[in-house]
Amino acid sequence: MPRKVLSLLLLLSPLFAAADTVTVAVASNFQQTLDKVAVEFKAASGHDIKASGGASGKLAAQIRQGAPFDVFLSADDERPAELLRDKIGKPDSRFTYAIGKLALWSKQRDDAGEAALRGGNFNKLAIANPAAAPYGRAAVETLTALKLADALKPKFVTGDNISQTMQFAQVGGADFAFVAYAQLLEQGISKHYWLVPAKLHQPIRQDALLVRDTPAARAFLAFLKGDKARALIKKAGYDFSQ
Repeated sequence: MPRKVLSLLLLLSPLFAAADTVTVAVASNFQQTLDKVAVEFKAASGHDIKASGGASGKLAAQIRQGAPFDVFLSADDERPAELLRDKIGKPDSRFTYAIGKLALWSKQRDDAGEAALRGGNFNKLAIANPAAAPYGRAAVETLTALKLADALKPKFVTGDNISQTMQFAQVGGADFAFVAYAQLLEQGISKHYWLVPAKLHQPIRQDALLVRDTPAARAFLAFLKGDKARALIKKAGYDFSQ
């Protein structure tokens, strides 16, 4: 091997040695956005992201059982807070990385909105499991605020997470589905939805938590707070805390 090439490899070897993989438990609604953030993070740091998506409640349960995640990106602020109360995670690391928006969507119908819900002229309404998925809880809060929860409950079809909930509407298993607005933007959907007024449900504060303290994981959370990541998150359909 030429001496110059060998010298270059020796010079770069500490950088390659420092590269690591951050394991992230991510709420289903944010998984596609995380993929975009991960590309920029790797370009900036050399570190990879290995993500596992699912409902926030189920991911939190896996973390309690010792699943080897470095970072938890929840779709609410309650699960990270509960983990911290149980001495799981680093107290100084928790922050709100995004505020989600709820939407009612139909693939076939063009009347998604409060009037359609009140009319009740449909067979099935898909929501994510409110016990495990924050967007499902927000959907129930919305229906409760509209005084429609009891009347529409027999029409519910429940998904394990927000991704499965959207699939119900995509394949015809539900006339309407309460989904994350970010999901619609990710798929280029620009019609047949109603952006639910924020006043109808509690804020969907999505909190991050450092579960295992590694340099790469800390670097990722720092990157998530930065301008480049926030621009991607904003473009994906989320807001930020004021």
